[in-house]
Amino acid sequence: MRLTTKGRYAVTAMLDLAIHEQDGPITLADISRRQGVSLSYLEQLFSRLRKNELVQSARGPGGGYRLGRHSDQIMVGDVIRAIDESMDATRCRGGENCQNGQMCLTHQLWQDLSNQISDFLDSISLQSLIQNRAVLDVAERQDSNSSNDQAGAA
Repeated sequence: MRLTTKGRYAVTAMLDLAIHEQDGPITLADISRRQGVSLSYLEQLFSRLRKNELVQSARGPGGGYRLGRHSDQIMVGDVIRAIDESMDATRCRGGENCQNGQMCLTHQLWQDLSNQISDFLDSISLQSLIQNRAVLDVAERQDSNSSNDQAGAA
């Protein structure tokens, strides 16, 4: 299993959205500015997140995105799967045909690892991450930097 940039950015963007959900709908431009992720990349990710009902969009002035469910009901594993990220550590993607069409010697080891990773990511909610002091410290720094950037551009 290799968590790609796509998976990392999707989790980061969802956590940003969860942290700022009390502010009303959050624009992708705001997330982009705070997290340093391109707007076009976020648009691609949020299209998949919306299809999987992890986010809802609000159109028009004051529009943006909201979480599709409460933050304690959205698990990191949900986000990873929504953007089609694999949590499979096997070479054969679980097909048990890793060596000349048959199961290889270490297949069960990698399958067990995949299950452990999936169980771990399914046990962590966005809400539990928000309650982490280190996460909140980083969010405060990003908000401060984002505000300073906006003031400097004015």
